[in-house]
Amino acid sequence: MVEDNVKMLKELKKHAKNEKIPIMQDSGLNYLTSFIDNKSIKTVLEIGSAIGYSSIVMALSNQNVIITTIERDEERYLEAVKNIKKFNLENRITIIYKDALDLKLDEKYDLIFIDAAKGQNKKFFEKFMLNLNKDGYIITDNINFHGYTKMNETDIKSKNLRQLVRKIKEYIIFLKENKDYDTEFLNIGDGISITHRKSD
Repeated sequence: MVEDNVKMLKELKKHAKNEKIPIMQDSGLNYLTSFIDNKSIKTVLEIGSAIGYSSIVMALSNQNVIITTIERDEERYLEAVKNIKKFNLENRITIIYKDALDLKLDEKYDLIFIDAAKGQNKKFFEKFMLNLNKDGYIITDNINFHGYTKMNETDIKSKNLRQLVRKIKEYIIFLKENKDYDTEFLNIGDGISITHRKSD
């Protein structure tokens, strides 16, 4: 990665931290970029762009990857557009301003990366698994959700947080019990799941 890009990425990461914009943890992102290399991933659909940080890192780490990313928050979408242009990646990252659950895509992807509203993970999975190539993968971030999914729900004071944690736990059960897919859970970053369609 060229020096200018490294410097700009550090600035982008600092900005996200200062503005409390959630971005993928370094260890999770390092794993994701290695996974893309090791599995020869060529096309990625990312659900949840935020300010474009993870899609930019994916594109910079592998010159062969083409990314489509979806963001429903207008302010973050506009910032992501600006950031993608700053890195001259408009030819390899397409960003769509829309709620992912309202979007219909016909394209197929080698990797679908879910990193949006955590309570909607199951809906995202069920909707976009139709856009997965036969040997493709679905990776979901924040499976541990800052450790809350490993806690007893009665120890979580906030009702809204309790409901969100319950939905993430339901998603984990959904992945474990899914007869069509195998899922591996890794304690990397904030916890990630790697789902792959079972062989016919």
